[in-house]
Amino acid sequence: MSAISFISAPAFVGLREGGGLKWLTFEFAVPLAMLLVMFVIMPPLYRSGVISIFDFLEQRIGRSTRFLISLSFQIVRAFGTGIMVYATGLIIEAVLGVPFLQSILAISLITILYSFLGGIRAVVYADAIQMVLIVLGLLVCLISAIFLIGGLETFWSSVDPARLQVVEWSYAGLVTDEFALLPMMFGGFVLYVSYYACDQTQAQRSLSAKSLGDIRKLLVANALLRFPVTLLYCITGLAIGVIASNNSAFLALIPEDRPDYMMPFFILEYLPNGVIGLLLVAIMSAAMSTLSSAVNSLSAVTIEDLKSFGIHARDERRELVLARLLALLWGGLILFFSLYSGDISATVIEAINKVGSALYGPVLGVFLIAILWKRRTVLSTNIGFLSGLCLNLYFWQFQPGLFWMWWNLIGLLVTLTVAVALSLLSRKMPLARGTVALQTRKVPPSYVVLVTAGLTLFTLTIILVSVSIERF
Repeated sequence: MSAISFISAPAFVGLREGGGLKWLTFEFAVPLAMLLVMFVIMPPLYRSGVISIFDFLEQRIGRSTRFLISLSFQIVRAFGTGIMVYATGLIIEAVLGVPFLQSILAISLITILYSFLGGIRAVVYADAIQMVLIVLGLLVCLISAIFLIGGLETFWSSVDPARLQVVEWSYAGLVTDEFALLPMMFGGFVLYVSYYACDQTQAQRSLSAKSLGDIRKLLVANALLRFPVTLLYCITGLAIGVIASNNSAFLALIPEDRPDYMMPFFILEYLPNGVIGLLLVAIMSAAMSTLSSAVNSLSAVTIEDLKSFGIHARDERRELVLARLLALLWGGLILFFSLYSGDISATVIEAINKVGSALYGPVLGVFLIAILWKRRTVLSTNIGFLSGLCLNLYFWQFQPGLFWMWWNLIGLLVTLTVAVALSLLSRKMPLARGTVALQTRKVPPSYVVLVTAGLTLFTLTIILVSVSIERF
């Protein structure tokens, strides 16, 4: 849960042209993605004892692969976090009248400070508090909006029927940039597996757990709880969108090309002052949570990268100093990116997922090769990754009609195909020194069957619930 979700998901549903409840299809693949994460990828990562998940790639494949994937991750993650800071700065500027530069400076400096002092523990505790604030904030906005409209019956009858469509059956996202079912299911599956298992900002939370059992519980809880929260985002967006469509004065406040302003202007115009303060705290805290997580993960990855090249701090105290300096460095770079993020998509939540989709498929391909493919080689893996990434960047630049959610699946398949084909054509290379063995305790088959059946049933349930909303 982040500031971008709080602000931009309702804007996509309630105000963006061509938006609506299609955003719910983003959640359809989450439960199934958690199965691959918890049973295939996370066990070897956890038992390897690594801090940076990219250290695992060095031990399974080679140093150059680790450096290539790590560098790509750090650049994309810093850019994506910069988009988040950019969006939050615009909102604070609009609502509080604070100049844009001062807004993003304040967000960045405060967040870097508690990341600087607290590390991953501060991030985890802050996330828990901020999640409660965000959910409460959404409930306040939804209840207030429905009250202003005149009740549930008036609200539901006033919603534009086009915005109630959840599943887009008429497009596949191949020649038109639409949120169709196929790319949302297949691309979404790859995106979420890679996000939760191969993105350091998320994987560090799982790797800090006490046991693999705790990780599985965390992932199952995530699979079950994401959809209700997303549904809350969406219904809130519909309600505020009804107010915007029926109130020209309110609609005039929102820049025509910036639907992301819908939520903050609703808070400012329609809620009591005390509630406004609470919700601004929720937005700010969620933004700082995302930034602090990114800063901590980036500094951890950089330290491990330096160690792989033989650059070590002499003692723990100096390593702590280095970690804090790197946190400052990455925080400054994220701040720089936020100044030049620009317009990538109609809403910020689309922009940040679009940036990630260029990388997530190829990165997942490399991790699957590291875990499952015995004939892996450094050269074949690196070429496979670069092939998948470069093809996605080509699609971004020259094929705008191809929906960006497809990039996740395409990048994965190209990376796997090229890497496996090249490794079969070459002699088997010895693994890097310090290779992590994948001898792990087997999970009881009954547990695997039970969890798989449960999450599959839950997937079907959320699809049926979503489709029933269209016909309600």
